[in-house]
Amino acid sequence: MPELLITLPLFLGAIAALVTRGRLRAVLMLAAPFVGAYLLWSLDPETNVTTTLMGMELTPVRLDRMAILFGYLFHLASLIGVIYSLHLKDTAQLVASLSYAACAVGAVCAGDLLTLFLYWEGLAVTSAILILARRSCRSLGAGFRYLVYQACSGMLLLAGILLWMSQGNDLRFDYIGIETVAGKVLMIAFGIKACFTFLHSWLTDAYPEGTATGTVFLSAFTTKVGVYALARGFPGEEVLVYIGLAMACTPIFYAVVTNDLRRVLAYSLINQIGFMVVGIGIGTELALNGAVAHAFNDVLFKGLLMMSMGALLHVTGEMRGSHLGGFYKTMPKTAILCMIGAASISAFPLFNGFVSKSMIMSAAIYEGYDWVWLGLAFAAAGVFHHAGIKIPFFAFFAEDSKLLRQGSQEPPRNMIIAMTIAAALCIGIGCYPQALYALLPYTNNYNPYTSGHVLSQLQLLAFASLAFLGLRMRGLYPEEKPSTHLDMEWTYRRLVPGIVGKVSRVVYPTWTRLRLRLWTAVTQPLLDKVSHHRSEGSLARHRPTGSMALWVAVLLVTCLLLFY
Repeated sequence: MPELLITLPLFLGAIAALVTRGRLRAVLMLAAPFVGAYLLWSLDPETNVTTTLMGMELTPVRLDRMAILFGYLFHLASLIGVIYSLHLKDTAQLVASLSYAACAVGAVCAGDLLTLFLYWEGLAVTSAILILARRSCRSLGAGFRYLVYQACSGMLLLAGILLWMSQGNDLRFDYIGIETVAGKVLMIAFGIKACFTFLHSWLTDAYPEGTATGTVFLSAFTTKVGVYALARGFPGEEVLVYIGLAMACTPIFYAVVTNDLRRVLAYSLINQIGFMVVGIGIGTELALNGAVAHAFNDVLFKGLLMMSMGALLHVTGEMRGSHLGGFYKTMPKTAILCMIGAASISAFPLFNGFVSKSMIMSAAIYEGYDWVWLGLAFAAAGVFHHAGIKIPFFAFFAEDSKLLRQGSQEPPRNMIIAMTIAAALCIGIGCYPQALYALLPYTNNYNPYTSGHVLSQLQLLAFASLAFLGLRMRGLYPEEKPSTHLDMEWTYRRLVPGIVGKVSRVVYPTWTRLRLRLWTAVTQPLLDKVSHHRSEGSLARHRPTGSMALWVAVLLVTCLLLFY
């Protein structure tokens, strides 16, 4: 059945990356996303493939408009990522990238929770390789911390599935809700992937340590699978509105003071996911369409920004804003493409971020979440500060970096081509949003280009620009300093090690003394017994024959007396 082969093209592309080399490898890897997307397009939009395993009814493939849209998105993202990675010779990265994409496609097409769990774990393993592949001490630590988080998400997902089944439910992956304990556990499992506030530090810790090409794939798949799972299992749960609002607002403060520009983009990624989670929490057709559309657009503009920073990292080996600047002189194409990504994420009219973010904010107003709308407006202004202005400014237009003297130039051509494709899609969808709206899960008649939407967004961006210029001119805007700012990972990178260190300094001497006393109490009797059998021991000495005969006679007389 062709339906069961929906992830096969990407997996075959990964195998091709493993066993082939040179131009043949490039052709086969590029063909994999095209073949996979064509297979998805050729299937019936209402496809359901069911089977039975050990008495459980499974649906390994279930297609509907939402699954198909995410499937197209992941094939598109894998194509752009493969083009961006064509210069690589690292087989491990290439194999992991396409396997990662295949697991993401399988997860969004899974119609039951058990199949979802299998792909969920596949996402964790394949994505971790893209972090560890940088082969540095920092990436090694970040990669293992990342795996711990992903393993926790997987264990919670499995525990939630077992609880869900114990309550008499089947494994079909549809609306779950949070009325039951199983639902709450499953929401937390999905929330780790979607970077809920306080559960997000794996992303800001690990993504900046990934490879230049691997981070492009990382930004596209894991969090979007989490968003899809929430949209499938928990639409309309009001608690998600407030969780999403916190996700949209809190990363802004860290992003403004963070020096590593890919870490800034990691915080920005959480900010954008917050908008999606708010839309899922509102739960109306307009809000869900907006959340899904924004997930689609985020892969494009966030991927474009990650690619531009990856290109800068590839050329300079540096990602700290305090050490960059002036590269528009030697990398003008990359600078222009980065600015397109910055305009898109900032939701400028005629760019794709505007046509999806406005849907979510409109849904908030229509459903009476006025103060939530104000919070989202604040978050939109904040993202313009740290992603729309800070990223291109400090990377390309600040004071000239010392690295300019090293003769930097544009990155390889394949990187420029991949960024150009993403930039063209950002502009194309922004100018003609109906192409995206036609693919959304629900019928959509929304028009983003009304005078009210356009003017309010332009005013927001104008005042945010004036605020940046005013703070910059007065010297109040936070400077780029070579430092690392910890947020939630402080608990396990500073607090827990500190507590363990203090406790060990108190406990270890006591334990050492106790262990010495126990050792002495146990071993001393044994040593005493052994000492009698040594060469100088009492039982090993030579005795005169007469003495031995005397003692034998004494023992014999004693036995006779006792007997009689």
